[in-house]
Amino acid sequence: MPERYRARELGIAPGRFAPGRLNAITDVVGLRVGQVTLREGERIRTGATAILAHGGNLYQDKVPAGFAVMNGFGKFAGSTQIVELGEIETPIILTNTLAVGRAIEAVNRWTLSQQGNEQVVSVNAVVGETNDSRLNDIRAGYPTIDHILGAIAAAKPGPVEEGAVGAGTGTVAFSYKGGIGTSSRLLPPKQGGFTVGVLVQSNYGGQLRIDGRSFAEIQPPVTLSGPVDADGSIVMIIATDAPLSDRNLRRLAERAFAGLARTGSALSNGSGDYAVAFSTAESARRIAARRAAVAAIEDLPNDRLSPLFEAVIEASEEAILNSLFMAETTTGWDAARERTSTVDALPLERLQKRRGGDRS
Repeated sequence: MPERYRARELGIAPGRFAPGRLNAITDVVGLRVGQVTLREGERIRTGATAILAHGGNLYQDKVPAGFAVMNGFGKFAGSTQIVELGEIETPIILTNTLAVGRAIEAVNRWTLSQQGNEQVVSVNAVVGETNDSRLNDIRAGYPTIDHILGAIAAAKPGPVEEGAVGAGTGTVAFSYKGGIGTSSRLLPPKQGGFTVGVLVQSNYGGQLRIDGRSFAEIQPPVTLSGPVDADGSIVMIIATDAPLSDRNLRRLAERAFAGLARTGSALSNGSGDYAVAFSTAESARRIAARRAAVAAIEDLPNDRLSPLFEAVIEASEEAILNSLFMAETTTGWDAARERTSTVDALPLERLQKRRGGDRS
């Protein structure tokens, strides 16, 4: 099987800001990611990805958050409470369309089992999805509640596996194999020294652009194994250690769509394009004591947000490219057409000639 490379390994490094050490959402200190990948028999190609803002009791120590929608043809559980209250109190789960209900139940079980939550009677589970039925028997009931609990339990700091893994196991982007991708950016000290990290679940269409160029110009046309479709969805999760209000986190989430557009997304009628941004800054965290009375919470002013906006655009674009570059050709089950289906990995042959560039 041809070797896969991250975009930066091929000299493709969108923007001007440097990435973090891992070039991943987990460069934001304290953040954890866990994944469960299911490849069973000829028909199951799916999974779940869990993102935890910190390793403590998320329900008791909520994080400020903002939510944004570009096109809302999808299901995003918990979004209305994020909009209303501006906070997240659970792990964020990404999975397939028909597993949203099971993911909510998994989050509920996990949250209610945490020490200190013995009297909790309402939980706002946050679950995003894309439809992986091009490669997965989505009607078969996977991942299960236990699988999703396994993704939460597996969440840890450090490198994040990319490509056809977790919630991206069966996804398709630009008619090539999509998946999970991640990237990060570090602001210089004079601009606050903050970190911005992005993780995406790519499953959408359009005319792919890489580093500002049409992919058709870079790579000779190939015959794709499946239909070309502009529809689809993407979920983008943005984390930062900058102390931001939920209002400015919503603004940060909205800027991720600029990175999406740079990749050539069609932003079609049949797409579900969602972004969630949250802050891990302890000075902005909504701990029990701060929620019980008037409290002082640190908040970066509007005039200092532009570098963060630029950073999230860059990291979103690169995370999407990584989701494609790291994904491998996958054969599964097309649930709508009831037949075996193969989706090719994005061919990297012409891009590999750029190896030897900036590989930081």
